[in-house]
Amino acid sequence: MKNGYFTIEEIVSLPTLKNPVINSVGSMVAYIKVNADWDDNEFRSQVWIYDVEKDFSYPVTGFKTESSMPLWSPDSQILAYLSKAGENSEKKKQIFIKRSPEEAAIQITNAPNGVDSYKWSPDGKGFFYLSTPEDEAIKKRKELYGDFEYVDKEYRTGCLYYVSIDKVISKFEEALKTPKDMRKGPDDKEVETEDLAEKLFGPEDFFIANFAITPDSKQVLFIVVPPPSLMNNMDESELCVFDLESKKIEKLGISRLRTDFRLSPDGRKLAYTLTKEGFPWQSNNPLEILDLETGERERIHIDVDSIIEIVAYTKKGLYISWGEGTRIKIGLLDPDGKVETLTDDNSTVFWAAVSSDTDKLVCIKAMPTEPFEVYLEGKKITDEGKFYKERLTSRKQLIRWKSLDGVEIEGVLSTPPDFDPSKRYPLLLIVHGGPTWLSFDVPTFSKTYPLEQFVEKGFIVLEPNYRGSDGYGEEFRRINYRNLGIGDYADVISGVDYLIEKGIADPERIGIMGWSQGGYITAFCSLYSNRFKAASVGAGISDWITYYYATDIHNFTVYFLGETPWNDEEIYKKTSPMTYIKNASTPTLIQHGDNDQRVPVPNAYKLYQGLKDMGVPVEFVIFKEMGHGIHKPGIARAIMKQNLIWFSHYLLGEPMESFYLKDHVDD
Repeated sequence: MKNGYFTIEEIVSLPTLKNPVINSVGSMVAYIKVNADWDDNEFRSQVWIYDVEKDFSYPVTGFKTESSMPLWSPDSQILAYLSKAGENSEKKKQIFIKRSPEEAAIQITNAPNGVDSYKWSPDGKGFFYLSTPEDEAIKKRKELYGDFEYVDKEYRTGCLYYVSIDKVISKFEEALKTPKDMRKGPDDKEVETEDLAEKLFGPEDFFIANFAITPDSKQVLFIVVPPPSLMNNMDESELCVFDLESKKIEKLGISRLRTDFRLSPDGRKLAYTLTKEGFPWQSNNPLEILDLETGERERIHIDVDSIIEIVAYTKKGLYISWGEGTRIKIGLLDPDGKVETLTDDNSTVFWAAVSSDTDKLVCIKAMPTEPFEVYLEGKKITDEGKFYKERLTSRKQLIRWKSLDGVEIEGVLSTPPDFDPSKRYPLLLIVHGGPTWLSFDVPTFSKTYPLEQFVEKGFIVLEPNYRGSDGYGEEFRRINYRNLGIGDYADVISGVDYLIEKGIADPERIGIMGWSQGGYITAFCSLYSNRFKAASVGAGISDWITYYYATDIHNFTVYFLGETPWNDEEIYKKTSPMTYIKNASTPTLIQHGDNDQRVPVPNAYKLYQGLKDMGVPVEFVIFKEMGHGIHKPGIARAIMKQNLIWFSHYLLGEPMESFYLKDHVDD
């Protein structure tokens, strides 16, 4: 029905916008649009361009040709982007350029292992890029013995390359003059694009987390992280410089850098943010400016209580983003640390960029009644809101309540358009991940849980921004240190009680769900208490010791629990859902990817077996070849449908027959 609520399939199909970039003069904007390709069961990323003068947008590539990471040339004339090239499974991401809408894209790199990330050279004549080569000795060993790895001893690190555009275009134009059937090599195969890149350095005994080139193209500044793990060792990061003439690498004596750093337009200063020792995830991140000529460091004291991100460094100054409640804002920072806010108080910004010569701001933002769109200097240049016109959608409002220990908690309450405050509704909670993430009071955009369909069914939905969530200050993030699960439960259950006391939630019909950290909190709440009539645990942690063994971010556990399990087993037990398995009574759906490295699947098996042993109704769904996040439109559709059926059964009494999705019906 056109005027009804979105179906699950329509929610999955809603485009996602991200990564806007604007050329230096502010005349062209490029951005990414992600769409569902139902035929191939893939999410497709495309680069789109908006022409300011023509007030017109168009895609750079065809729908099936995925493209990403757009960057404008220094002279504003050419757009570069990454797209896969090669045959079948050998396809790798390569750099392409588009010189005009009419001209075909030109492939610039032919890196055997693909391009990981890249930057334009300041003179616009080429690209610096990172690629991660395969060790030839290990490749040969694999052929002789099979595929195996010495854990923490064998890892691949990136190399830095430079490729000249002119050389590639010359070869490209030469090839165009030769008939295709004559472009043959000695083995009678068509000659492939030649790899004309120069390796500058690598592989080294470190990972490169980010890099930048000085305006004179004489040096490359980069952040290095010691092996064996980039994710685990970011708090040991260091700033280095590579001299392109001497080919030498020098450490600059600055450590604990985060990955967001920006060079000033004249190349004399570098702005970067740091992690605080002891509380890297919970603390605000200090911002410093390094004078590259004198070596002096200046700490900028910013008058916002939030984690900040550096957006751009122009002649006008530093642009930053930060969170305030459910709003993410953009502002211009002056030398005294005062911030001039550039976005309105009612908007939430996910992505932003600034034109280097004209200081024009482009961003992707949403408002309580408008979905995410691309805005240029306040003007909306996309129209994704057209999909929402004449459709019924949930109404969202921010509510606040006191947790069990008196801490004020904020959450987003979604209700139907005809909501009756004198009526009690079945209540569902959707708990966000992170934990330093947020739920936002903007039109539904998540493709994990069917919030709009829940509301259509007659539920009201609460999304609590529990302690640890970003946007509420450093102290709020720190109060879940060594208090995971226990503090989260207090925040969640007090929100439930608040809605019951207001007379709008039915105390006998309450369910809870969440993904990642939200899955952990769901598992904890459903085992710690018998208040919930149904639960759904998505990619959630069930036992912190099990998690600590196998995750790809071991340090995460220590950052939040304060110790390893060998030094403080008690805190691991106190905060683990499985500690309370004998209390289990809540029917639970478990959903997990079999290739999840962030929260490995043994967490799901442990919870499943425990619930089975306790005689609690449980369903366990493993999604093949899926990591920590949803990777296919069909999988998103299945996850949503299973949750809709699960909670409709246990809270509304509807049948479960279609839960296994074996009836191929068009609903």
